[in-house]
Amino acid sequence: MALRIERDRPRLRAVAYRILGSLSEADDALQDAWLRADRADTSDVANPSGWLTTVVARVCLNMLRARAGRREDPLDDVAPVPRPGGGSADPEEEAQLADSVGIALLIVLDTLGPAERLAFVLHDMFDVPFDDIAALLGKTPAATRQLASRARRRVRGVPAPEADTPRRRRAVDAYLAATRGGDFDALVSLLHPDVVLRADAAVVPTPEPVVMSGREPVARGAMASMARARSAAVVLVDGVPGIATAAHGRLGVVLRFTFGGDGLITGIDVAAEPERLAALDLTGAGVS
Repeated sequence: MALRIERDRPRLRAVAYRILGSLSEADDALQDAWLRADRADTSDVANPSGWLTTVVARVCLNMLRARAGRREDPLDDVAPVPRPGGGSADPEEEAQLADSVGIALLIVLDTLGPAERLAFVLHDMFDVPFDDIAALLGKTPAATRQLASRARRRVRGVPAPEADTPRRRRAVDAYLAATRGGDFDALVSLLHPDVVLRADAAVVPTPEPVVMSGREPVARGAMASMARARSAAVVLVDGVPGIATAAHGRLGVVLRFTFGGDGLITGIDVAAEPERLAALDLTGAGVS
């Protein structure tokens, strides 16, 4: 079984990463699964790869449920999880994995409940039968199929009602690209002269919410978040194009935009407080 784990490690790691959204936690899950497999009697296991996938998924499910009780912890205050061999996950490798999976997908997955997330990832991404997932979750296959269906609808997203949604989506795409690239002039061109940015106290963090107005001050504030923009993606926020960040698989900050009749951004509301994030409806925006 140890040889099988090493042979299947790339796939098992991919399963764990998509369920957890964190490279260090995925590696911890594999280490835990290895210990469980080493102690188990596997003489009657007919499908070792499938059995190991189930073990890894069960470990990840327990980690997701434990994480749900720690939602109030600020993301920036969470230290990197130690790796079994010492050190922590490589930030560059984490970023590459997030890009390959899709940051927007990880953001939407982080809004799902543990059972929904597990059902969607195992079935839609790794073709695990619903009967096997149902046994893992302690639910009927029909109920498990419904969990995956609900998750699928959120991942795929729903169209926003406004007629000018494509134009707004292009503006939000351009805002994110300019912020990532440090293109100050391009960012200024997207903003209304009287644009107002409001950020709650958890964003910076600061003792009080932050309010700034005017093209250049707002653009300078956006430039200060270049590092955070690396883990950001365009999503639908309450049905309207916005931006969300998710570092290490955790939803961190959400930006909501308002627009003027000329298509320029007139307002930016930045939310990071857990209760505000929990009240937002985040879905995919062209995520597949």
